[in-house]
Amino acid sequence: MAQVRLLGPGDLADFRALNALFAEVFGEPETYAAAPPSDEYASGLLGDASVILLVARDGRRVIGGLGGYVLRKFERARSEIYIYDLAVAGDRRREGIATALIEETRRIAREIGAWTIFVQADVLPEDEPARALYRKLASDEITALHFDIAP
Repeated sequence: MAQVRLLGPGDLADFRALNALFAEVFGEPETYAAAPPSDEYASGLLGDASVILLVARDGRRVIGGLGGYVLRKFERARSEIYIYDLAVAGDRRREGIATALIEETRRIAREIGAWTIFVQADVLPEDEPARALYRKLASDEITALHFDIAP
């Protein structure tokens, strides 16, 4: 069984392994591996309470991971968690690893008093397994469009 844990200061090796996993699983080496952040930048992320970085390890390697953000709201004194990235190594899918990562995120949400957790999923056919997982765990499914606006 995979061991899931929250990364913190000093977990640079697992941080780098997590980005390598995202690059591989998402097929996006330019995004996740081409310009890795410095140790100083990564350490800052690992020490930031608003950044959630979870890894699932099988003892030898990082086989799953989740990256998320705690978002403080302005309309009420509350926060929510946004799951930004979630991936499981291709040879370790269908073992409950993604569910375990989300369950740990739920535990963190309860611990910090977040009122909800949300995640977006692409509507591409190859992303249906992810959408099925989210439907299984979610209380609502909201259809939305995502727009990237250049700075």
